[in-house]
Order: sequence, then structure tokens, then C-alpha cells
Amino acid sequence: MPQKEQNEAGGSRAGIRGVWRYLRPVLGVVLSVAIACGALYYGLHSVLDRYISPVDAKDAAPVSFVVNKSDTASEVAQNLYNAFGKGQPGVIANTAVFKVYVDFVGKANKLKAGTYVLSRNMDIPEIVDILCEGTPPATVTFKVQEGYTISGILWSLQQAGLKTDEQAFLKLCNDKAAFSGFPFLQAIEPNPKKPRDYLLEGYLFPDTYKVFADATPESIVNKMLVRFNEMFTEDDIARAKELGMSIDDVVTLASIIEREASVTDDFYKVSAVFHNRLAKGEPLGSCATMQYALKVNKYVYTEAEKKTDSPYNTYLYAGLPAGPICNPGKLAIEAALHPNQEYVDEGYFYFCNMDLPKNKALIFAKTAEEHAANVEKYSKYWS
Repeated sequence: MPQKEQNEAGGSRAGIRGVWRYLRPVLGVVLSVAIACGALYYGLHSVLDRYISPVDAKDAAPVSFVVNKSDTASEVAQNLYNAFGKGQPGVIANTAVFKVYVDFVGKANKLKAGTYVLSRNMDIPEIVDILCEGTPPATVTFKVQEGYTISGILWSLQQAGLKTDEQAFLKLCNDKAAFSGFPFLQAIEPNPKKPRDYLLEGYLFPDTYKVFADATPESIVNKMLVRFNEMFTEDDIARAKELGMSIDDVVTLASIIEREASVTDDFYKVSAVFHNRLAKGEPLGSCATMQYALKVNKYVYTEAEKKTDSPYNTYLYAGLPAGPICNPGKLAIEAALHPNQEYVDEGYFYFCNMDLPKNKALIFAKTAEEHAANVEKYSKYWS
């Protein structure tokens, strides 16, 4: 290579090295800033997701919360966190994040004294907005008794003054897709040979509820499903598997027990009778299921009525009916899972009422002859 070209090439390389020496620290700074910004973004996103988002997006249960005139933002944050007692997240997941948020948006001094209704499905911005408005929405309390059907629950809502759209509510009670977050509903397999009146029958857990006066049918149904999910425990699921039953089987059986028994001990004895009948492949022969099938409440049904073709007719068809016939409480569910073992072992297959209305206890029998004698003795009191 001629000397001139060598000099030019060497000068070019030297120039590149000079530029690189200049750019390298600059690029290092730029790269460091980019990494730091990325880390800050993902860190901030993580904080927002963990602490600013709702504590439990599915828990719409109303929580009464009081802000006193003398409360500071820090005290409000602490009280929100301890809404269900000390040591567990209440309505917010982190007190420091709440305090930083109200300071950042300039609302630390705008929280107003008053009694509010909050819930764990609210995020921090929603909560802060409510506490700054000072005009909490009105609430309504309604009670669902053990053994209520979906129609009974709708009546209860209307009696409480809730302006619930009847058709929208009943439609929701057959809408599996609307409540995809509840595995126990998704596990129900529709049986075309045994069509159900309502898919959600049995799962709207009996309890006393408080909701906003303008609560939607969706929020009301969701609240009751959340309660069922809380009450049907992991132990219950494990016990159902031991018995070879699905959750739906247990709830269906519990719903019949709920309507047949009144005295606590009888719940477990009735369960034993039905478990014995199921094990033998015999029809359950429950008047309670006839009440649901015919929409007529009485103690004695005619032979013609007992031949009514309905997937809920347990005189005509063996096994469990199409689905639950009411919404059972915890006692009935426990009884379905834990039948009286003595009555199971000794082979009790029958029961009937005694001298209603004075005595709500049932009388049990092992044989058809014993049962017939009991019916003859007590049926005069059943009118």
C-alpha cells in the first residue's frame, strides 16, 4: 500500500477510535437511563397492580367506614387497612401507597368526615373520590332465608325496596358465562334429559346482605356467589370427593334436606335416609322436590301428582333431581356431607312428619311397614 494511503487509513481508524471514546460514556449513560426507566416502569406497574388495585376484585360486600373530623390522611389510611381488624388488608392493601397517592393528587386535606360504604373491590382512586365527596350512597339490607328459591330471593329483594329488574335477574340466574370466575358454576354440565329451571339455584347463599340502593342484578348475584364460595370450604370439597359426589351433587342433596328438615339433628338423619336410598338406587321420594316441580306447597300429594313428568320428580325418577330445589344454608350442606352414620349403618329408609305444627321433628323408620304405621298415626295432623 502506498505511504499516502496508509497514512489516510491510519488517520481514519484513529478518528473512529476518537469518536468511540467520546460516544462510549454517552451511550453508557443513555443505556443506564433506559434500563433505569424500564425498571421504574415495571416497578411502578407492579406497585400499582399490587397496592392501588382492589384488594379483592370479586368481593363486593359492603363495609361501613367512618372518617372522623380530626382524622389525618395517615389515620384514614390505617383505618382503611384495618377495616376487618388489625394485621390483615381491609379495604386497601398498603397504607403508605394510599398516603403517597392522596399527597400526589393533592387530596390529603380534602378527605371529608362522615360514614361511608366501601368494599374490597374498589381501587384506591375510587375510595379517595368517595371520601372526598362526603355524600356516601344509600344502602339497603336484605335477608335471604335458608331454603329460599330464586323466586323467593327476588321477592326478598323487592320487599327490601330494591328496584331490581325481575327479568334481568332471572335471566342472570341462567347465565353461566356471566360468572366465569366461579369454578363451581363452570363445573356444572347441563343434562338435556334433565333441564334445570335455574342454573344458579342452590348457589345464592342464604345470609343478610347490604348493597347500594342502586345495585345492579349482576352485583347482587355476584355478592351471593362470593358468599357461597367462602362457605363451601376446601374441606367440603375434599369430603365431597370422598363420597364420590360433585359440588353440584352435594348442593342438590343439601337443598332437599333443607326443605325436609327443621330440627338440627334431623338434618343429618334425613341425609342418612337419602344416602341409603341413593346407594340402593331407590327413588328419593321427597315431597320437597314435588313442591318445586309443581310449584304447589303441601304435605301430601296424590298418586296422579306423583306421576307428573318432571326432572325434579323424585317419586318418578331415581337418583338426584335435575338440580337444587332451593338455596341451602351451611347446616344442610354439612348434613349432606356428613350423614348420621348410625342411621346409615342401621338402614333407615323412611321418615315423615309428626303432629304438626306443634312438633317439627320427624319420625324415622327402617321398613315400609313401620313407615306406613307412622303415616297412619300422624297424617291427620298434616292438613
